[in-house]
Amino acid sequence: MRRPLARRGLLQTSLGAALALLAGPALAQTGFEVQPWPAHKAPPLHAGLDASGKPLLLKDLRGQALAINFWATWCEPCREEMPSLALLAQSQSGKLRVLAVNFKESPATVSQFVAATGLAIPTLRDPDGALARAWGIRVFPSTVLIGADGQVRSVVRGALDWHGDAAARLIAPLLPGAAAPVVPKPGPAAQR
Repeated sequence: MRRPLARRGLLQTSLGAALALLAGPALAQTGFEVQPWPAHKAPPLHAGLDASGKPLLLKDLRGQALAINFWATWCEPCREEMPSLALLAQSQSGKLRVLAVNFKESPATVSQFVAATGLAIPTLRDPDGALARAWGIRVFPSTVLIGADGQVRSVVRGALDWHGDAAARLIAPLLPGAAAPVVPKPGPAAQR
């Protein structure tokens, strides 16, 4: 009986090491990493399913800056990040809409969490994980940032204090009336 447990421990250790390598040094040092959204990649059409199972379409949210957070109740960093997401939603009310998309958990589990924590952010569901895959989410929590112009700007992988300076620098360019993001032109070496 000890062999299967030893193998399981080895597998878990190996998996943990592989995930740490995949997450990269930036994630390990800061707790989060910002990845720009690829210019050629079209975003999914919706942000998640509401309580009735109806998709919340991104086209219906155009004109609003969005922070779409993918989380799960089993994810400790997700749970720790929720209060700062709630503060962000409250402080940017009318300018930024924060949505919490639960990853593959039952409606009952999500409802219990919301009731126990008093979470005041709109909660959507991704019951089979297809939406997380479509957004390229592999780390929890992860937050997709979309400008008021409807353009996906980036994905924040890992937990972030959404009421801190780093978050303010990420959120400001998303808000209505913000200047369009500057896309650097390739230097002479890149033009060869």
